[in-house]
Amino acid sequence: MTGQQTIVHLGCYTAASGGRGEGIVAARRDPVTGALTPLGTAAATPSPSFLTRHPTLPVLYAANELPEGEVSAFRVGPDGDLTPLGSRGTGGAEPCHLAVTSDGGHLVAANYGGGSLAVFPLDPTGAPGERSDLAVHAGHGPDPQRQEKAHCHMVSPAPDGGPLLAVDLGTDSVYRYDLDAASGRLVPRAPRVHAAPGSGPRHLARHPDGRRCWLVGELDATVTAYELTADGALHQRGRVDASTRAGHVQPSEIAVGVDGRFLYVGNRGVGTVSVFALAGELPEPVAEVETGGEWPRHFALTGQHLYVADERADMVRVFRVDAATGVPTPVGEPVALPSPTCVLP
Repeated sequence: MTGQQTIVHLGCYTAASGGRGEGIVAARRDPVTGALTPLGTAAATPSPSFLTRHPTLPVLYAANELPEGEVSAFRVGPDGDLTPLGSRGTGGAEPCHLAVTSDGGHLVAANYGGGSLAVFPLDPTGAPGERSDLAVHAGHGPDPQRQEKAHCHMVSPAPDGGPLLAVDLGTDSVYRYDLDAASGRLVPRAPRVHAAPGSGPRHLARHPDGRRCWLVGELDATVTAYELTADGALHQRGRVDASTRAGHVQPSEIAVGVDGRFLYVGNRGVGTVSVFALAGELPEPVAEVETGGEWPRHFALTGQHLYVADERADMVRVFRVDAATGVPTPVGEPVALPSPTCVLP
């Protein structure tokens, strides 16, 4: 691997979830052009719907979205090859998100089907140990199809070791937890944050300043702005629409640009990425860019580029982001990839 090129890993749904992929694919990225060159399947692992990395070790983690959920750990080689370090059961169904705490000591997974959070201590190699806790959410929301029970969709550890935030689509809530490093147990902080009823919060994006965050509602297609305090409390500032397009909009990923000036939201159903400026109290719409597919499940920003994984169009689309306006423009042809669910630069 040269300094001019870096490795990107991509999770793909496998047959276990009705997908067409084989697991985790490695691709070489040219940081100048943004071009992605797939290198083949780096790990055959069932339905790795979300991927994350250890903050200091060359270790990658995957959430295996199965009826009996698992997390898998891999040591990353210089050319993106993956060597298994072990897997653990999550104690719940369909884990769809996971994150490593800022100190690198624990892995936390969100069980969508189980409505719970699983915690795993990490050994010095980054391998997960026996599960140290399972925090189960209870309740439901007004949507009888999607919110019949708790559905934990994301876990967001604080970058400074503050409270961990857990986003639950089923209960329209953001839960706060302190993680006791010695025991690996989650200690709830009351009260939980109640999002708008029926909004179905999916993912949360923190600003680099640590004082703001935004929550995207999968069910009502909104973005809610919050002030974020040091103790993990969220104070709502207002809401805006995630998309201006007509039709059924089902937002997916939300992320803040590298310099903190723009917010990006993926919109499934209408196949767009919305761009918002963050200069004011509420996100201000700048542009809404078509992705070339219908179902942008996930995207990642790195360097000058945006990589959008369209799960149903079997492709990853590459965009160059204008540094001044924040607006992405497609470059090159889409990269063919079966059932992509996650892009991890």
